[in-house]
Amino acid sequence: MVKVGIIGGSGLDDPDILTDAEDRDIETAYGKPSSPLKVGAVEGVAVALIARHGRNHTIPPTHVNNRANIAALRAVGCTHLLATTACGSLQLEIGRGDFVILDQFIDFTRLRQVSFDDVFPDGGHHTPMPDPFDEGIRQAIIKTAAQFGIKHHTRGTVITIEGNRFSTRAESRMFRAWGADVINMSIAPECILANEAGIRYGAVAMSTDYDCWKEDEAPVSWEEILEVFKANVGKVTQLLVNTIPKLDLGD
Repeated sequence: MVKVGIIGGSGLDDPDILTDAEDRDIETAYGKPSSPLKVGAVEGVAVALIARHGRNHTIPPTHVNNRANIAALRAVGCTHLLATTACGSLQLEIGRGDFVILDQFIDFTRLRQVSFDDVFPDGGHHTPMPDPFDEGIRQAIIKTAAQFGIKHHTRGTVITIEGNRFSTRAESRMFRAWGADVINMSIAPECILANEAGIRYGAVAMSTDYDCWKEDEAPVSWEEILEVFKANVGKVTQLLVNTIPKLDLGD
């Protein structure tokens, strides 16, 4: 049975990390996921990989069917999820190409489905979420990053915005004042739904830019993001492949 799922973000969803891989089309009660699941193995561990934005990056952040993605991964047996994402840095010490092993999020989205529950047929159900990122997964990622000398930050709060646009300078300054360390368009409500589904969730964010708060540099552009993560995507693959065997998957 598959126990580990990988949710790959922009350019970080390389199916070649899996051996003996095959596609599985999964239909869920919430519709179709972003892509077929690519199911194979990493170091002998059964793994399912999904491309968050579709394999050709055709799905904008707001329209990612997060409920279907999480439901599909749960359907094949995933108990642990590793997510990757590109992000903008809101702190000077988080440089381009640095990895941040997230421990908190702020959900600043407004248009997304944030729960599997559309009704409460058996009464209210509210999921506690003080620490939304699984500590066991976080520590496995941290250990692997240190092992391979990958520059990383062991904690970080991500703020997820709706997109598709980037922030205004006023918004970027506000997010910094709120205590956010990095910014992206993907982690919420993905992390919320994983927790609601009872799946352990961890995420590594790659910093590609300084958003627009740092006025001595040009504001973020999509071309800049592509350039930075293409230069560092090999490190993401190295991190994932070597973290998975360290996970405590139980029986």
